Amino acid sequence: MAFNIIVLAKQVPDTRNVGKDAMKADGTVNRAALPAIFNPEDLNALEQALEVKDRFPGSKITILTMGPGRAAEILREGLFRGADDGVLLTDRAFAGADTLATSYALSMAIRKIGEFDFIFSGRQAIDGDTAQVGPQVAEKLGIPQITYAEHIEKIDKNSVRIKRRLDNGVEVVESPLPVLITVNGSARSCRPRNAKLLLKYKHAKTVTERQVENLDYIDIYDSRPFLNLTEWSVADVAADPLLCGLSGSPTKVKKTENVVFQTKESKHISDSDIEIDELMKELIENHTIG
Repeated sequence: MAFNIIVLAKQVPDTRNVGKDAMKADGTVNRAALPAIFNPEDLNALEQALEVKDRFPGSKITILTMGPGRAAEILREGLFRGADDGVLLTDRAFAGADTLATSYALSMAIRKIGEFDFIFSGRQAIDGDTAQVGPQVAEKLGIPQITYAEHIEKIDKNSVRIKRRLDNGVEVVESPLPVLITVNGSARSCRPRNAKLLLKYKHAKTVTERQVENLDYIDIYDSRPFLNLTEWSVADVAADPLLCGLSGSPTKVKKTENVVFQTKESKHISDSDIEIDELMKELIENHTIG
């Protein structure tokens, strides 16, 4: 028994390095001005997919991401860790997409990929924190969804049992296949890069990357087809341009503001019981705690 698995992954700005140029005038993220990383919870999702592949040899994992050309780094990172294939959705028409337009584009790409048993994605991305894309993709595909997943307890030919981590405890649910599963950051962390896979896929490129870089070793892409990363446009996935990018995004950013937290008051206390007791009373009285 083997499964076809799709992992939705996103290249996101490193929020530890957000500066004054982080946003454009139209309210969208200025991704070119920020360091880019693999969305953390998408790595948790990738690990869940890899564990399914470990348990069922012969399963295939395809990484699907949408973004500018540099988002191909996400595909390579997935291949280095054990994925089998990668697809980059990239087109100027995809730019500025909100969750509705993003989920539409991803669902069209998934239909083009073909048959699947599992779709894994992170619960949410750190640049938006909406947790909407995964569930919206499931709705557009007309398949069941399980959110807040932490651990896969059981898989058989037609169903999966998942432990969910909720605010007030845990819940175990079952779903038929195919299913979309969004994964919490509390799930198992993703395994590191595999040295052999790093050597195998370090030259994996999209068509655009190969053209831009004018690589001297272009002949290897004919002899090693696994180095050819798939790149799809709006037309390739038969998407409606009016439903993609800004034109397909009902969410509009009215205003953005940089907020800098500063300490205006401070209070120093010793480790004496009297001063600690007085501080606790003050915090309770002003409803900071209690």
